[in-house]
Amino acid sequence: MQYRGLLAQYRALLNLPAHTRPITLLEGNTPLIPAPHLAHELGGGFELFIKYEGLNPTGSFKDRGMTAAISEAAGRGVTTVICASTGNTAASAAAYASRAGMKSIVLIPQGKVAAGKLAGAVAYGAQVVQIDGSFDDALAMVVEISNKHPIALVNSINPYRIEGQKTAAFEICDVLGQSPEWLCLPVGNAGNITAYWAGFRQYNDLKWCGLPRLLGVQAAGAAPLVLGHPVEKPETVATAIRIGKPARGEQALEAADESDGRIIAVSDEEILHMQKILAKLEGIWVEPASAAGLAGLAHQVVHEKLDLRGKRIVAICTGHGLKDPDIVTKGLHQPILVAPRLDALEQVILGEGKAT
Repeated sequence: MQYRGLLAQYRALLNLPAHTRPITLLEGNTPLIPAPHLAHELGGGFELFIKYEGLNPTGSFKDRGMTAAISEAAGRGVTTVICASTGNTAASAAAYASRAGMKSIVLIPQGKVAAGKLAGAVAYGAQVVQIDGSFDDALAMVVEISNKHPIALVNSINPYRIEGQKTAAFEICDVLGQSPEWLCLPVGNAGNITAYWAGFRQYNDLKWCGLPRLLGVQAAGAAPLVLGHPVEKPETVATAIRIGKPARGEQALEAADESDGRIIAVSDEEILHMQKILAKLEGIWVEPASAAGLAGLAHQVVHEKLDLRGKRIVAICTGHGLKDPDIVTKGLHQPILVAPRLDALEQVILGEGKAT
C-alpha cells in the first residue's frame, strides 16, 4: 500500500477542523532503528531504538507538525505564514508553505542559526529576517504581528503543530506493539515533548499500549526548565534547543511529572560526545541537539545509576547531521594526499611499502 503522509494515515486521530486541506510532502513513517552497539556501550542489558526523525522531507521532526499547521491554514484561505526559528522550523515552514502556494516569513536570531538550516529556508523561498535579539524575542514579535495582521503563526504554540507531532508516538506504538519503558528526547521550545505525551496518552486510551516515562533533556547553557527560571542569554552548541523561555514549558514539566519521568540538563561536551559515538557505533549522524536525548540517557546511567535492565528504550533524534555540519567540518584536517600508486596507498592504510 502506498504511503500518503501523516494526515491520510492518522486523520481520524487528529483534532483538525473540517476545513483542513491536506498539504503533504509524505512526511512521517520514519524508521525505528535498533541501536545494539550503543546500548552495549552504555552497559547493555536493555533494548535501545532510535526514532530517526532526520529522515523527514526537510530533515527534521518539524515536518510532522508543519503538515498539520499549514494544511489547516490552507483550508481557511491563508496566503502568508510566519514563524520564529532557530533553523528547523524555518526550513519546514518554508517548504510546506511553498507546497501550498503561500508566502512564508521567518524571523531568526542574528548569527544563531546553522547554515544548513538557513539554506533550506532560503531554498524554499522564505523571506528571512534576522533580528538583533534571541529566539524568544523573535517569537514575541511573530505573535504580535500575527495578532495584528492576517498572517498565520506556525510555531509550536499553534495547536495544530502538536496534533501533527503526536503522530510519532502513534508510529512507535505501531512498530513496537506497545510503548517503550523510557522515551528520551531533546527539549527546546518544549512542543515536542508535549506532543509525544499527548500522543502516547491518546493511543493508550484507544489501544492499551501503555505509557512511557519521559526523559527530557536540555543543554546546560539553555536549561530554563531545569533551573526553574528563564535564561536571558541561552548559549549552547546545540542550536536547535538554544531557547531560554520555552513556549510550552509548563506543559513539558507536567508531561514529565505525569509520566514519572524527569527533565535534566547535560553539557555541550556530553552532547557532542554522543553525536560522535552514535555516528561511529551505529552509522546514524544527527545534528548536535538531536543527540541531547541520548546524552541525557547516558548521563542518567553513568551518574545517576539508572537501572535499565530488561527495559525497552526509544530515543528521539530530531534532525539530520547535515542540518548543522559545521561542528564536524570546522575542525576537519585535510585528508592525507598520496601519489596515484598502489604502494603509496598500502603505506598509508596498511603500513607497507615505501611510499614517496
